[in-house]
Amino acid sequence: MTSEQENAFDIAMAKYQAGEEAINLIKDFEVITASSPNQSAGWTCLAWLQLLCEKHEEALRSARIAVKLNAQDPQARINLSLALLETKSKGVRDHIEFVQRALVMVPEFEKELKNSFDDGLKRKPDWQALKKIQNWLSL
Repeated sequence: MTSEQENAFDIAMAKYQAGEEAINLIKDFEVITASSPNQSAGWTCLAWLQLLCEKHEEALRSARIAVKLNAQDPQARINLSLALLETKSKGVRDHIEFVQRALVMVPEFEKELKNSFDDGLKRKPDWQALKKIQNWLSL
């Protein structure tokens, strides 16, 4: 990823963290993933935004790419699990079990995931799939 692409990612993330609506950022992350298709973080963010905007099929595709690019990323696995639940697809358990193992091996992930869950429920308070995964992980 070039410094220009990193800058675009940082700008888009700053907008999101400042409270920008998810729907307004999807295009930014589509551009980021198009210009840097092997960067898993862009796909992970795009999948999260698509999930927030009820674009479940698109989120499933983006999350699968993110996990393929970085199978060790717990957030990418959470996003894929969410997309699988939202599309009533199979395979959720494997990803949840991976995240559970990752939390044991790298306890620092817990804070990051808690922040992600809090953010998701703040932006989408009745997100049942997220609540289900949060309960499974006891976060």
